[in-house]
Amino acid sequence: MKRQEYNIAVSTHSGKLYGFALKFLRNSEDAQDVVQDVFEKLWINRKKVEAEKAKAWMFTTAHNAMINFVMKKQRMILPGDDLIPETAKMERSVFESSQVVDRAVSILPPVQKSIILLRDLEGYTYDEIGNILELSPSQVKVYLFRARNKIKKQLKGLTQLV
Repeated sequence: MKRQEYNIAVSTHSGKLYGFALKFLRNSEDAQDVVQDVFEKLWINRKKVEAEKAKAWMFTTAHNAMINFVMKKQRMILPGDDLIPETAKMERSVFESSQVVDRAVSILPPVQKSIILLRDLEGYTYDEIGNILELSPSQVKVYLFRARNKIKKQLKGLTQLV
């Protein structure tokens, strides 16, 4: 990959890559850090990455970086720093549809969360998601089905509380 191809890949995919990271991490600064790390890794590996595969490479790298980030963050939670109980969270939150859906998506396992975000929010095909996450299209469909069912269950549980 040449400098010009790198610049084109970065400018073409930076918005969607940032949106993917933001939806996954739910923090603007963390999402920006992940995207910058992806761009840095792409530059370092530019001789190994083909220009036509840069998009899949960047999303795969971002996905892996976000999983590592979340795992590291979970290890840093100290005992006794318990999360606020679910009922308290629900009582104080505003029940807007986007917040409810964001909450339901946020509790999914990382792979399912990535698939939901890539498919339903970014509009990628099963094949593209498979390339990004290194899964077969049928695995993508299964994970997507399971993720949607979990979200559906969460939403049903919330509507029963209201």
